[in-house]
Amino acid sequence: MKVAVGNDHRGVNVKLRVVGLLTELGHEVHDLGATGPTGVDYPDYAIPVAEEVSTGKADRGVLICATGHGMCIAANKVCGVRAVNCRDVIDAELSRRHNDSNVVCVAADLLGEDQIERMVRAWLVTDFEGGRHTRRREKVTAYEKAHEPPA
Repeated sequence: MKVAVGNDHRGVNVKLRVVGLLTELGHEVHDLGATGPTGVDYPDYAIPVAEEVSTGKADRGVLICATGHGMCIAANKVCGVRAVNCRDVIDAELSRRHNDSNVVCVAADLLGEDQIERMVRAWLVTDFEGGRHTRRREKVTAYEKAHEPPA
């Protein structure tokens, strides 16, 4: 799987661990994140990751900032992105099974690196259940298409 990874200055250390995990698991990693502690703006990293997922350059995306909130808000502005901010493994699994999430956002300041690693692992291997959840996902997709700005 191709996985785009982005982070702001608060997520540099967590990103290094996530990239190591993804590489160890055999995924192709597109590291689009900040590399040092100098303050940066999360949209500058969330949007490129979300665009890679939206255009198919990446199958999934992982975003890391202090709380995950800012990254999630910014990523969800990109058409076709279903970003979720997860706090535990159950969140991560359900976001895939029920919502077909394609970007996971995590909180570098609120979660331990072991917890984040478990969440990312679970999120990567969990499949979308389809069924009644497909109908719901399609309603969101239809809304996006109906409200796309003109090209």
